[in-house]
Amino acid sequence: MFKTEIYVERRKRLRELVKSGLALFLGNDEVAMNYPANTYPYFRQDSTFLYFFGLDQPGLAAVMDFATGKEFIFGNDIDIEDIVWMGPQPTIKELAEKVGIRETAPFSKLAEFLDEAKAKGRKIHYLPPYRGEHIVKIETLIGVPPSKVKKGVSEELVKGVVALRSVKNPEEIEEIEKAMEITDSMHLKAMEAAKPGMFEREIVGLEKGIAISMGGYLSFPIIFTVHGETLHNHCYGNILKEGQIVINDAGGESSMHYAGDMTRTFPVGKKFTTKQKEIYSIVLETQLNAISAVKPGIMYKEVHMLAAKTVTKGLKDLGLMKGDVDEAVAHGAHALFFPHGLGHMMGLDVHDMENLGEDYVGYDETVSRSDQFGLAYLRLAKALKPGFVFTVEPGIYFIPELIDQWKKDKKLEQFINYDKVEGYREFGGIRIEDDVLVTEDGHRVLGKYVPKKIEDVEAVRGR
Repeated sequence: MFKTEIYVERRKRLRELVKSGLALFLGNDEVAMNYPANTYPYFRQDSTFLYFFGLDQPGLAAVMDFATGKEFIFGNDIDIEDIVWMGPQPTIKELAEKVGIRETAPFSKLAEFLDEAKAKGRKIHYLPPYRGEHIVKIETLIGVPPSKVKKGVSEELVKGVVALRSVKNPEEIEEIEKAMEITDSMHLKAMEAAKPGMFEREIVGLEKGIAISMGGYLSFPIIFTVHGETLHNHCYGNILKEGQIVINDAGGESSMHYAGDMTRTFPVGKKFTTKQKEIYSIVLETQLNAISAVKPGIMYKEVHMLAAKTVTKGLKDLGLMKGDVDEAVAHGAHALFFPHGLGHMMGLDVHDMENLGEDYVGYDETVSRSDQFGLAYLRLAKALKPGFVFTVEPGIYFIPELIDQWKKDKKLEQFINYDKVEGYREFGGIRIEDDVLVTEDGHRVLGKYVPKKIEDVEAVRGR
């Protein structure tokens, strides 16, 4: 946990943004694998609950009264049977005091507390639920039926939480750096250990073991695959073969649940082929150009468009694309090869605050989401501020099904050399990703350098 004062200050700042009513914050519960006592081995607290209340235990809820300034933690103390199985645990009162809250009550008193507020006509704010048990609790505690839960979400509270969580303070940056230590180690071990004849799952097991051994966990399910053309490929059943390239998109999570996220692409053998080097060089140039452009005030959509133009120019030089680069990008022709956004916010979530709504996190009144294929997936578009942490992760992919569809429809054929593209159908994909902090006068790449220059990657692979 952070110091008590940090949580007290966060809640104080939220009270400055939300002026009336009460806010209900639901912590997460243990999730059973197949019967109640056999839970999944990794309890994960709700990130917003962690941000404001810091308590990493199941079965808790909190309430902030914006009119009176009072704050409450609801939860149940353990009994002797619990102690037999789990050992002594701090009381709810002791836990609450660690985050500067004095008012506590058993969880069973929460419904009565909220009923009194409703009887007085007071508004009860809540955030978008992403777990089934939260939807049930909102119905039980507030009386909102499941079909209307989404409609009842407090936009005022969402905007307040996003405003605070978006800007990371020094303590948070330190935690993200700890997550990056884990992430760096995972990636270097994978790059060193992968060999022809191994299953993908063997490397995934190594990476997961490193995360746990370093006191953390995974910030998301690892993507380690020779079929990188599938953007979120969680299948680990392929055998690595000489001549293939593998995408490793993996991140560690610190003990305080801050996330790291990195992608490296490397050859299964000791060296890239000529064709792989050519595509890899375009992706690396794109990433380096995009990172160089990061500074306070710049719209991240602008950085994304810079990346799209760099990809298009590189593919045009190889004969895969044609025509005017700016015009091709304006029409979205590059999205055949680069069909996702350049990056996303990071923090307590690897896609930070995605449960609150991407349009609140990555967009504002100055920029709206495009409906163009590819650009529509851009998760972060608004102006960057000091303290923002986000990913820069361009890629080039050859997706056979997408190529077939566009070619059949003769889509944007004035910009795409489909005959040449056919020679890349079995190529796969390449993505390179790092985590970047916006500073007062520019940016800083977080974590240590994990090889991404071709010569550095091949040096590790050749050991």
